[in-house]
Amino acid sequence: MSETAAIELRKFSKWYGRIIAVNDVSVGIDRGVTGLLGPNGAGKTSLLRCMSGQMRPSLGAVRILGQDPWRNPALARDIGLCTDQGWLMDELTPAELIGFDLRLRGVEEGKTRDRAIEALEQFDLGHAVDRRINTLSRGTRQRVKLAQAFAYDPEVLLLDEPLTGIDPVARATTVKRIKERGAAGRCVLVSSHVLHEVESMTEQVLLLHKGRLVAHGNAMEIRDLLDQHPHRIAVECDRPRDLARAMVDLPSVQGFSFPSESVVELHTKQPDECYAAVPARALEANIKIRRLTSPDATLEMLFRYLVGEGS
Repeated sequence: MSETAAIELRKFSKWYGRIIAVNDVSVGIDRGVTGLLGPNGAGKTSLLRCMSGQMRPSLGAVRILGQDPWRNPALARDIGLCTDQGWLMDELTPAELIGFDLRLRGVEEGKTRDRAIEALEQFDLGHAVDRRINTLSRGTRQRVKLAQAFAYDPEVLLLDEPLTGIDPVARATTVKRIKERGAAGRCVLVSSHVLHEVESMTEQVLLLHKGRLVAHGNAMEIRDLLDQHPHRIAVECDRPRDLARAMVDLPSVQGFSFPSESVVELHTKQPDECYAAVPARALEANIKIRRLTSPDATLEMLFRYLVGEGS
């Protein structure tokens, strides 16, 4: 474990009856921004709930800033949480909601409104300060949750799918705010099932699949892993069998399949070389390509490959 780890998991497991959500995870997470990647159902939310003190581990331990978050109100003041669920106190305004939360965390009542407005303005929500939450759009409500998590400047921020429902302009602001907190020395853990979302915020990622930690490292290394596992490249064209004949001599091509009359699938372990060769060989043979895709260039396929379920 890193001596600088703000979050530490030690043989951490969480289960619900016979369902194992997270299984024997040990890892240290340093300050800065770290992405927690995994498909839906990977165990990300269960992990974040235990980190925030909402639930206890079934086995093992979780430590936030060296402390157990379970039933630890003092530590809760150092943890900001943005959940993936849409629940908010709809009858309140954003300023009232965040002000109430700040009071619970020990901020003087006379200062809570100014702090709440400041947090909302960080996410370009000055126009929504005194509007009822139930009148706000989904994306605006998501940004209210983020402002609430950021408002008291916690040492640790746990953000569960924070970009859900947010429009592109607001996303840019949100990503900027997340990166700023990491650069300021806070520990920010961002969960997502989309690699490019996480890559816009950080180079450090954890990959979780079916409750298991299957990779931990730099985002570029994860990209390399995506290129290393076996790929199928699907080419929709007017003469798929002629294209296969035109590419059969290439070292990067290991085999072919024909899922339909208009598609040839190239099997390869060198996708970059194969991708580059397809248009060139098609042009030489006067073959018209309508679509070029890879059904295996996804995180889900990478997870399956890393845990031994891929082809």
